[in-house]
Amino acid sequence: MYLNCHTYYSLRYGTFSEIELLELAKENDIDVLALTDINNTSACLNFIRKAKDFEIKSVIGIDFRNGNDQLYVGLAKNNDGFRELNQYLSHYSERGMALPDTPNLPLKNCYIIYPFEKVLELEKTAFKDNEFIGVSVEELRKLRFSKLLSQKNKLVIQQQVTIRNKRDFNAHRLLRAIDKNCLLSKLDKSEECLLTDKMYSKANLEEVFKEFPFILDNTRYILEDCRIDFSFGNNRTSQNLKLYTDSSENDYILLERLCYENINKRYKNPLPPVKKRLKTELSTIKNLGFVSFFLINYDIVCYAKSKGYFHVGRGSGANSIVAYIIGITDVDPIELDLYFERFINPFRASPPDFDIDFSWKDRDDVTAYIFKRFKNTALMATYNTFKYRAVVRELGKVFGLPKEEIDKLSKGSYSYSNLDDLSKLVLRYGKLIEGFPNYISVHSAGIIILEKPVHYYSATDLPPKGFPTIQFDMIIAEDVGIFKFDILGQRGLAKIKDALEIIKTNRPEVGDIDITNVEAFKSDKNINQLLKTGGAIGAYYVESPAMRGLMQQLQTDDYLGLVAASSIIRPGVSGSGMKDEFIKRHRNPEKRKDAHPILMQIMPETYGVMVYQEDVLKVANQFAGLTLSEADILRRGMSGKYRSRKEFIEVEQKFISNCRNKGFNDDLIFEVWNQIKSFAGYAFAKGHSASYAVESYQSLFLKCYYPLEFMTAVLNNGGGFYSTEHYLHEAKKQGANICLPCINKSDHPNRLIGTSIYLGFGYLKNLESYTIQRIISERQLHGNYKSLDDFIDRLAISIEQLTILIRINAFRFTKKHKTELLWQAIFKINANGSKNKQAQLFKIQHRQFNLPKLKTNWVEDAYDEMELLGFPLCNYFNLIDEEMNSDVMANEMKDFVGKNVLIYGSLVTTRFNKTSQGKLMRLSTFIDKMGNYFDVVHFTDVVDKYPINGLGVYVCYGTIKDRFGFYSMVIVKSKKLSIKPDPRNTSHLNLKTINRIS
Repeated sequence: MYLNCHTYYSLRYGTFSEIELLELAKENDIDVLALTDINNTSACLNFIRKAKDFEIKSVIGIDFRNGNDQLYVGLAKNNDGFRELNQYLSHYSERGMALPDTPNLPLKNCYIIYPFEKVLELEKTAFKDNEFIGVSVEELRKLRFSKLLSQKNKLVIQQQVTIRNKRDFNAHRLLRAIDKNCLLSKLDKSEECLLTDKMYSKANLEEVFKEFPFILDNTRYILEDCRIDFSFGNNRTSQNLKLYTDSSENDYILLERLCYENINKRYKNPLPPVKKRLKTELSTIKNLGFVSFFLINYDIVCYAKSKGYFHVGRGSGANSIVAYIIGITDVDPIELDLYFERFINPFRASPPDFDIDFSWKDRDDVTAYIFKRFKNTALMATYNTFKYRAVVRELGKVFGLPKEEIDKLSKGSYSYSNLDDLSKLVLRYGKLIEGFPNYISVHSAGIIILEKPVHYYSATDLPPKGFPTIQFDMIIAEDVGIFKFDILGQRGLAKIKDALEIIKTNRPEVGDIDITNVEAFKSDKNINQLLKTGGAIGAYYVESPAMRGLMQQLQTDDYLGLVAASSIIRPGVSGSGMKDEFIKRHRNPEKRKDAHPILMQIMPETYGVMVYQEDVLKVANQFAGLTLSEADILRRGMSGKYRSRKEFIEVEQKFISNCRNKGFNDDLIFEVWNQIKSFAGYAFAKGHSASYAVESYQSLFLKCYYPLEFMTAVLNNGGGFYSTEHYLHEAKKQGANICLPCINKSDHPNRLIGTSIYLGFGYLKNLESYTIQRIISERQLHGNYKSLDDFIDRLAISIEQLTILIRINAFRFTKKHKTELLWQAIFKINANGSKNKQAQLFKIQHRQFNLPKLKTNWVEDAYDEMELLGFPLCNYFNLIDEEMNSDVMANEMKDFVGKNVLIYGSLVTTRFNKTSQGKLMRLSTFIDKMGNYFDVVHFTDVVDKYPINGLGVYVCYGTIKDRFGFYSMVIVKSKKLSIKPDPRNTSHLNLKTINRIS
């Protein structure tokens, strides 16, 4: 009897989930109801899926509104009606247009219900066959005296359901105030729902409307006539584009031909295992209907190659020899013994995951190509939810709390008993609203390519990316049989591509480099030495302190070792304690005897330790006797979002039951189960790790043999894990001469000339992009600038912009000190007019000013660099203004294990982490006076006492620890050292003085 129900996907309006709506209906003996969120269809598919569990007939539609002004409710009679509603809403939402008072597009398979008050406002008297007038419980008393009572065959119940109780109403008002960005006391009543917008029991509703049986009959008719159907779970079929060519037969012929045409490019002399694996895969792919999925991914990769774009194919699909042969991936599943059943098996309904990485510069073009190439295409959505801290801040503003109080509540630095009632309300409702969807965003990678029109499943929005985006996420998508294509952008590939371009320019004698020759890179001792010694700064995926430390602990010096490390670094394996166990067994063969014999037999390569996602399948199947289908449910269930699913809980119970039936004791069963539970959602598929490792080796090759070109490319692509300043330090270690921006040699990005890296103009804070563009364009057209006078003659520039360039010493080719140039610039620009002066017909004769000799100090330059670039080019150690005691160097730490020592370090990076007990700790990386790295940890007892406050030199005093040959310090005390003051603050005229004089 309910035609207008909201969930919290009526964003910043509704107050409960679609599941809670169904629970509410069950409590009130309602056996059919319509979900109609406001301008949103996010919950529709899951509502249909879950309604069956509650034995409730589901009807879906949309509550069409402009702001909070309800225009009409559209209900889908059938699947075509849902498509019409989605298409209609999308037409307006994608264009940012207001909805019309009455639908102006045909909605033949829908019912349209106008609110009673809206009909009166519009003075609407004529209604189409599918149009009705909705009357709420509150409006019944008005109906008795309205001329609309004569429209007996058009009147239906429209009792809006938005809240359940007074608490929901309060939460609703707070959400509305957040949405309107106003104080709760200033919220207009027109923005709120009514206290009566709630659900009555079926009996109560029929009692209220018993005087108007025709209204009840009309409402029942509409609900009975609506039939919507989607298949879910085991009953679903793939909704993806079914054919790549004109038939499934031709699709398979094409895929098979591509494999046999390209097999010799991957295997010069294919041995029987290769041919057998290929035949098996092709047969399985055909039988499961995944042929078009492979061909579409192949098409995308072919387009990228035609444009010269680099790519990396990752995901479970990297286990496929078909994908390897036709070029979607570059990982050889035979070499790595990749588990075929991980990515595809006869029991699996979903196709394999292909995560295809492109350069962040190329990704948008690839995405645009996909939308042009395939008809029914959209981006996947994701929900940004209200996080507790953020919602407390929002509610604090709504209640009008002072900033200090809001900060205190947000950070949790308060005693609850000392809070006033208003602050307690903020915390209480913060907990209630936490987790509600706040707004719909775009999934980081997912694109859907469907057989039917996208609007068959969802309305679409048009976010800033400019591509239509559906309104539900990947979990619901997979439930209904929609499987996304993952197109990602990353900086690692851009670094490789740019490095190759820089090599061509800076070292043309090198010739073409085959960056795809990864097999040669894997066996290169120099490259592997970089891995083993932690020398991979700048290299994709292996440069972080944690990864470099792991490389040294494992003494990783080959490809397979890196593949394993790529997975055991992940939070789950690490958190389960199995990372340490793997290291022990890797370094000490005797420790491998500690593995359970069955687990050792299942996973000999990883010494009986679960490292990859495939290991979950293997253990579940071979250890616990689950089918591959059940094992895959278990693997997917570990992602967190699936854990509450009924099917996952059933598999968990069967895992334990089967193991007991096999005679395993509970200690062993739950030890294995907890290992699976702790890491499976985070660990990589082995093929996924191997794909990362391929790209890492390409980066390492460039770092090893073309370090300056590679580091320049790293800098020009936004770096990576570390700061710009640190990558410059690394470039210096590789022999680079770091040069400040130069008017005649610098570009917007960094530029390598020989062994000198000229910093780009883009680093200069407050230097406008238009100024940079003019400087470079003028230089390219008319040659280098000969002097400051020449620069001023050729370029219209303000004194503020010119001052930035002079202070950073960009005119050092003039051999004049920048202090003198600053004075000259002020006089000359003031004499010659403003920055907007017209081009001069004749060259101006500049006056020469005689200035007194001005004293300068190198420390002044360092301060200018810190202000304009964000960092000085000199070593921070040179700036220290305190006496430094005798200390230990990083490479000497191994001689002081277990002892307390003092080391001075310049901060590289720092981050907070949590102990296994959930307490706060800090992990930091420094470089010593010799430029060598060392890591320190501030545990809970000292993390607040000795804070890390930005870049600079710290005195670190602590205990040296040895972890599998990797040495680090546990801090006892630490302190940041002070640096020399800016001499201009006490003596010479500073910039502000100069500007004031001018």
